[in-house]
Amino acid sequence: MAKELTSRSENYSQWYNDLVLKADLAENSAVRGCMVIKPYGYAIWEKMQQELDRMFKETGHVNAYFPLFIPKSFFSKEASHVDGFAKECAVVTHYRLKNSPDGKGVIVDPDAKLEEELIVRPTSETIIWSTYKNWIHSYRDLPILVNQWANVVRWEMRTRLFLRTAEFLWQEGHTAHATEAEAITEAKKMLEVYAYFVENFMAVPVIKGVKSANERFAGAIETFCIEALMQDGKALQAGTSHFLGQNFAKAFDVRFANKEGKEEYVWATSWGVSTRLMGALIMTHSDDNGLVLPPNLAPFQVVILPIYKGEEQLAQISEKVAELVAKLRALGISVKYDDNDNKKPGWKFAEYELKGVPVRLGIGARDLENGTVEVARRDTMTKETLAMDGVENYIKDLLAEIQTNIYQKALKYRASVTREVNSYDEFKVEIEKGGFLLCHWDGTPETEEKIKDETKATIRCIPLDGDKTPGVCMVTGKPSAQRVIFARAY
Repeated sequence: MAKELTSRSENYSQWYNDLVLKADLAENSAVRGCMVIKPYGYAIWEKMQQELDRMFKETGHVNAYFPLFIPKSFFSKEASHVDGFAKECAVVTHYRLKNSPDGKGVIVDPDAKLEEELIVRPTSETIIWSTYKNWIHSYRDLPILVNQWANVVRWEMRTRLFLRTAEFLWQEGHTAHATEAEAITEAKKMLEVYAYFVENFMAVPVIKGVKSANERFAGAIETFCIEALMQDGKALQAGTSHFLGQNFAKAFDVRFANKEGKEEYVWATSWGVSTRLMGALIMTHSDDNGLVLPPNLAPFQVVILPIYKGEEQLAQISEKVAELVAKLRALGISVKYDDNDNKKPGWKFAEYELKGVPVRLGIGARDLENGTVEVARRDTMTKETLAMDGVENYIKDLLAEIQTNIYQKALKYRASVTREVNSYDEFKVEIEKGGFLLCHWDGTPETEEKIKDETKATIRCIPLDGDKTPGVCMVTGKPSAQRVIFARAY
């Protein structure tokens, strides 16, 4: 099965598509631009959800749910917001079907037109802030720290599984605060939560930064982001956290009485990550043999495969495996024992390699005699034979080692393709090679647009950490406060 994958060097885009399909992560649906997330892919997304949800709740957030449909008039209340999403909105105009007069199927009932069209949720700021107006009256009602797990629709014309689909899954946090300082602190805090999750669970190194005005979320005062780099040298935005100021509070007239009894507008944030993280996970670590999953997010961290002849040998192996499974689970390790006799061991080896299971154990008749087990690790494709007694502790340490190893490998790759560029001529050459380019920029949208139009590269972020040495713009020669990161991106 793994041999059916297109190699990354031959066609990276086709390799990605092959892998998503053949590893049973997702597939295209009957609805153009939408995907079916298959059980194995959804199991990985569930692990992401569980960890993020735990982290959100540890920082004081609670979950709620808001409608999928948003009145069109709501989008007219915040001008930059509607400008940002207008071209991607799906619109509901009617509420009923009826049988076709010719008896061939159904048609939209022309008499069932809605008084006001409804927008299928592309993001929830407007519907949530219309709701917050009913919840917030006094400083005692603040802060509101709400998260929503939901689906959204953005009518994309060019789609790719997980990376860009017309409908996708995500979480969106929407918080309300009494002061500007509190809201900014919240936006930065959630950026840190995202960075911690992506680096420590997904094993993907990220750069924390601020978006330029051109790349900022529609309706935000400031957009904080984490940027990751894929193996083909393209960037991928892995998460964003927005300081919305009082824009939505003013649009929906959400005010509160402060401690002095004076009315003020509320300060807001929103933040989110989506199933696009699945794409980041695949493209950062996987190879020509299939997925490489970090142990912290693998649906099962260990798979055990019996190698046997006849039912008697299988029964003996299964008895020994039951003891090992119990020991592994006692250490918090998720494990699958695959004794299904419909597939041969060789087929299973290839299948679990393709699906990126971090550790594979093989136990045969000779292992029973010798008290041994074969341990294969997916990240390095190496294997060794070890004594079964105490192997569970070795595996626990091995999983931690694999988690660290794949992070360090990605970090090393990013470092190898990150470089400083000082002239625009040099930039035009270097951007063709991919990677992160650290360049001086004069801070104007005009210069940013010129670079994008001529090279298809965008400012991924203005880094929050690192070198803040001023210089001169590589294009205009005007003063530049610090280097920013350019890249071509997904």
